[in-house]
Amino acid sequence: MPLQRRLPKRGFTPLDRVEFSLVNISQLDIFEAGSSIDASALISKGLIKSDRFAVKILGNGDITKSLKVAANKFSQSAKEKIIAAGGSVEEIA
Repeated sequence: MPLQRRLPKRGFTPLDRVEFSLVNISQLDIFEAGSSIDASALISKGLIKSDRFAVKILGNGDITKSLKVAANKFSQSAKEKIIAAGGSVEEIA
């Protein structure tokens, strides 16, 4: 049997890869208007499981309330929708 078939196959996992906990804009509608949203608030409402991963806000859905959202990353459409609803966006490094 050839050597390449005898050796186990292993994939490549990049060491500098960043994993995100994803939250859509439509899920943020459960918060009250004017509230401040960060990772601990998302955990308490059950939208993410832990703060082990960075949080990314995606623009799927609509938002009707003005919220102050602090997360590690935002999609461009999510930023536009939050600001259009009267809220503010803060990117945490």
